[in-house]
Amino acid sequence: MTEQTDLFGDARGPAQLSFFGPGENQIQPPAQNFTPDPDSIRSRLRLILQKAQRAQTMPWPEREARMWQTVFPQMTNWLPPSEAEQLQLDFFREIERLKAA
Repeated sequence: MTEQTDLFGDARGPAQLSFFGPGENQIQPPAQNFTPDPDSIRSRLRLILQKAQRAQTMPWPEREARMWQTVFPQMTNWLPPSEAEQLQLDFFREIERLKAA
């Protein structure tokens, strides 16, 4: 067996055998193949936009409003560009109206 070092370069002694077998002692990220459904995204975005459009004052606490101002445009990235741009325009128009209220 060979001598290994820890993260600080100090010798740890002989290599420890893996309890799980060869090659299984290394953590691998889970394989993810997730593509959101554009119809589901579209529906969620429209609900958020409708909530803003119907409100007379900001419908979310300040922290949540800031979160939506970040997340909403990111969610539109799953839609066709022209639709994404229109939804962003409508959403930020409402945000400005609500901030002025």
